[in-house]
Amino acid sequence: MKKPYRRGVGVVLVNAKGKVFVAERIDTPGAWQMPQGGIDKGETPRAAALRELHEETGTKAARILGVTRSWLRYDLPADLQNKVWKGKYRGQEQKWYLMKFTGDDADIDIAGEHPEFSAWKWLAFSQLPRVIVGFKRDIYKQVVAAFKDKVAVMKRPKKKPKTKKRPAPTRAGTSARAR
Repeated sequence: MKKPYRRGVGVVLVNAKGKVFVAERIDTPGAWQMPQGGIDKGETPRAAALRELHEETGTKAARILGVTRSWLRYDLPADLQNKVWKGKYRGQEQKWYLMKFTGDDADIDIAGEHPEFSAWKWLAFSQLPRVIVGFKRDIYKQVVAAFKDKVAVMKRPKKKPKTKKRPAPTRAGTSARAR
């Protein structure tokens, strides 16, 4: 009998420059990922995403902008299937949430109660699949495809509102044409 998938969530946290939060795992140097984790019993995927964001980044300064339509899956490599999650699961199926970071870098603290990361940085969204551990690469490609249009809009410089030009002031008693 095949093992089931563990239900989980992932968070694509995007800053004002359109860059995405990634962090290096403490237990796997060189392996970078976005915040993600399992859904607790009785917890909604949305609540789990907000909890995981806070637990792994130390911040709640974010606003949800989108969620993947379907559950995205990845399989653990065979050598990890019996080690991770007490050997109960073959991998994860996740809902991914796109969130806009509304704070500043000082709001991020990866040294939480149960730290999972040793370092963090902001990275171009398109570069994600290149830095992710191999067995998660396909799911990250799906996440990039799901949110690329929304992230592209987020990184565009905001246009300044057009202001109407006022006519040049005139001196009392004369028209602008008479000058």
